[in-house]
Amino acid sequence: MTAHSVTLDDVAQLAGVSYQTVSRVLNHSAQVSPRTRAKVEAAMQQLNYVPNRVAQQLAGKNTRTLGLATSDLALMAPAQIASAIQQRAAAQGYHLVIAMANPHSAPQDTVNELLAQRVDALMINLPLDAAQAAQIQLQCDNKPVLFLDVERSAAVAQCQYQSESGAQQAVDHLVALGHRHIGVLNGPSRSASARARYHAWEAALAAHHLAPFCVLHGDWSAASGYQALLTQLPQQLPQALLVANDQMALGAMRALHQHGVKIPAEMSIIGYDDTAESAWYQPPLTTVRQDLQQLGAVSVDRLLAQLEGNEGGAEALQTELVLRETTAAPQKNQVNVAEIAQQLQALARQLLEAQK
Repeated sequence: MTAHSVTLDDVAQLAGVSYQTVSRVLNHSAQVSPRTRAKVEAAMQQLNYVPNRVAQQLAGKNTRTLGLATSDLALMAPAQIASAIQQRAAAQGYHLVIAMANPHSAPQDTVNELLAQRVDALMINLPLDAAQAAQIQLQCDNKPVLFLDVERSAAVAQCQYQSESGAQQAVDHLVALGHRHIGVLNGPSRSASARARYHAWEAALAAHHLAPFCVLHGDWSAASGYQALLTQLPQQLPQALLVANDQMALGAMRALHQHGVKIPAEMSIIGYDDTAESAWYQPPLTTVRQDLQQLGAVSVDRLLAQLEGNEGGAEALQTELVLRETTAAPQKNQVNVAEIAQQLQALARQLLEAQK
């Protein structure tokens, strides 16, 4: 008997229970005893039974399926958040459907992909302003929706870290080391989290009577961080750089290495997110930690609470500054190796021309 031909009646017969009992097990009903549930699950496994979600959808039943609309999963943070969400959903007995945004289409199109699969509730990890979030909330009608990257002013259910504490922790650390020329490498302006981080950095610097030494932009990728730093090399570098995610920090570090700028002796860098790879950068990256595993788990828990009609107050998620090896006090009488190399090359050319 193949998995496709097995029915609830087959499972019920093998387990020695009624069709209704098997249905209750599938729907995670509390009315089934642990012993009976174990018998039914053993029968399902023996028969290789696969629940027919399409049939459940057509019947208008709760499918125990959650939807996640997400940014590009080639980026470290969205990928790790999606992984954490999938793990938590599975642990709670839910299936997860993921729709990844197309950069050339509207967020509503990505959400429609999930609605077409009749998910029970949705998580939206896309950069949205308040108006876009409100539109998606209406689009989803009465389905529970939770937003993970949205303007804080939006009147929608949210689960995200607050930028103020992370920015303050990073700026205070650099200022305590003695840095005064502090630059910023931010994400795209369309991103709510990028805008929030920039305003938080700006406020934290202002509290020390400082302003950003330079403001660079990337698209969250390592390549964009690399290209952004090239615009400052070799003579326009800050003493320290605040970067809006670890992936752009990786690209920035690559550019600095190529131009002989030592980290942290000649320039300090602080990332943001604390993705799993950041501890393995060379040198290991000092970064503002957003516990992405916790974010994924808490997001699922809050969404399921909405499904059950419980929308009570939620505890704020807290960032933490993780000190590794990319920050240090600025060198006194610091020697600019790249500038000296350029001067030597210019002098060599002059000598060659003089000998002609």
